[in-house]
Amino acid sequence: MVSTPVSDGALPPSDTVLSAQRIAKSFNGVQVLFSVDFELRRGEIHALMGENGAGKSTLVKILSGFEQPSSGSILLDGKPVRLPPNGAAEALGIVVIHQEFNLAEHLTVTESLFLGREVTRHGLLDRKHMRAETRRVLDLLGCKISETAVIGALSVADKQMVEIAKAISRNARIVFMDEPTAVLSQSESAALFAQVRMLRDRGTSFVFVSHKLDEVIALSDRVTVLRDGQWIKTAPTSSLDGESIAQLMVGRELSSLYPQKTEPNVDEARVLTVTGLTTAHVRDAHFDLRRGEILGFSGMIGSGRTELMEAIAGLGPRSGEVRIGQALMPPGDVQATTAAGLAYMTKDRKHKGLLLGADMTANLTLQSLDQHGAWGYLSPKSMARALERARRRFDIRVRDARVQAGRMSGGNQQKLLLAKVMEVAPHVLIIDEPTRGIDVGTKQQIYHFIAALAREGCSIIVVSSEMPEIIGLCTRVVVMRAGRIVGVLEGDEISEQEIMRYSAGLKQKAVA
Repeated sequence: MVSTPVSDGALPPSDTVLSAQRIAKSFNGVQVLFSVDFELRRGEIHALMGENGAGKSTLVKILSGFEQPSSGSILLDGKPVRLPPNGAAEALGIVVIHQEFNLAEHLTVTESLFLGREVTRHGLLDRKHMRAETRRVLDLLGCKISETAVIGALSVADKQMVEIAKAISRNARIVFMDEPTAVLSQSESAALFAQVRMLRDRGTSFVFVSHKLDEVIALSDRVTVLRDGQWIKTAPTSSLDGESIAQLMVGRELSSLYPQKTEPNVDEARVLTVTGLTTAHVRDAHFDLRRGEILGFSGMIGSGRTELMEAIAGLGPRSGEVRIGQALMPPGDVQATTAAGLAYMTKDRKHKGLLLGADMTANLTLQSLDQHGAWGYLSPKSMARALERARRRFDIRVRDARVQAGRMSGGNQQKLLLAKVMEVAPHVLIIDEPTRGIDVGTKQQIYHFIAALAREGCSIIVVSSEMPEIIGLCTRVVVMRAGRIVGVLEGDEISEQEIMRYSAGLKQKAVA
């Protein structure tokens, strides 16, 4: 049964800047939105929540002109409108900050902000004016990036800030933000939120799509929840808390978000030993991993966690020793580490983890093709059986197994990536940002998958920027700062306060 929205207060038409009425959408005969209503008021921050696959992204694309609805209507300032496609709705003051960057790597920051709307004077580009305006917008965000920096040389976090600055520079009246803080530090997120609040107070309207419940509660004025393509509830954020939003999203209790911890036997053999590992960004790293252990790696963005893990996995040059069991691994040899039983699950599923234009079977078996054929021929039956096993084991929910990975929800993509990595049957697994950009229900599933793998004897390293995730999953936590391991925490030491002290450089202890 499809719900009908109940407003939390009648609005004069002039207070609603953008609305959707009974919006439905189908792709190739598969319906993803069912008669959804949505309204955005002038000068509000409206959070759009839901599990992956709930229909959030589709609704955002329809409200910004990137998709047309199968049925229903869109009203702008109270008048029916057909939004122009492919970003042309920017002319109407509607801007989208996409989760994936829309930046040309070879351009400067200034050129990116003014691309397609360059300022000229006497027939020539007025570079001085454009640089000054770019600096003004960056300063509003508290962003120290140079206006002349080349995009390709920026960090991921800096690229996100450029995307945000680009939207702000266009004087947008309606801004859609899709997971804008996924790669930002706490200070960068705070600067962004301060700017968003200032713009809201000046009359700009925001639709904020995020899976971070604490951010939604802190930033938004109202929350709309979708589930399975249907409207569930719209309410003032002040009337909700994180638990109630999570229950609305998944339709069930989430009291057991994290599984019961199982302390590994301290006498278990060390399945991974790292000694003196050094790269261009990591200095003299020492640690070990026990059989069946979930070891966490925490630290600020840029602390060197990912660089360390990629070097261990053989994805980059390094000095120092990496031993899997007793076997010494050659540097920069990913085939050797894979053959020794170590697998690495990247945090960048869209660019490094999955082939977005390929189907599920091709992605799942990409690293394990030798298991599905002989004499140079692949067995479609063997690959189909592997996919069916993976779908059951990791609860990958799709209506059609032939769907391209790029058309799947973020949560299903993440589960497919985990299934792909596990196809090589590793006994040491490194997972970098296991739940980035996925909803709370799928997070719960991923956490329980990880705990189950550890109980089966797999040794796991979890790298995460979310401290509750590290604390909820891991029995030991390694903290990194500026390329160095500055502390290893166990037992009662594992807390947000203690991790932050080490991350911020307030504490450090010798790590052998």
